[in-house]
Amino acid sequence: MVHDLSILLACQLAGELLVFLAGLPVPGPVLGFLLLFLLCLARGRVPAGLETTAPVLLSHLSLLFVPAGVGVMLHLGRIAEEWPAILAALLLSTWLAVAVTGLLFARLAAATGPAHGRGDAPRASDEMP
Repeated sequence: MVHDLSILLACQLAGELLVFLAGLPVPGPVLGFLLLFLLCLARGRVPAGLETTAPVLLSHLSLLFVPAGVGVMLHLGRIAEEWPAILAALLLSTWLAVAVTGLLFARLAAATGPAHGRGDAPRASDEMP
């Protein structure tokens, strides 16, 4: 498990370094996760150790939100000053996500035809006697 955690942390460190050196506007851990994904694609599979380590980390995911909560408390004054912009961004992004999801679902349902995507349950009259 230590080896697998080292792989995860090395990918995160590589992501942080790339962001720092290239000045990219992306969080380092996100870029590190992309690197991990590309490494798994290159290998053609996920290493067995990562398959067992990931669920352990996910089972304690709530602990990983503690630093984010501390960060929010640290910047509470700024949030109080800029709450209208934050609220507008949250509402707009939520609305946009729902709209795009709905449009995508409608297109996929139309593309799969009438037998798929409509969710029609078989009727009693459709069954053979």
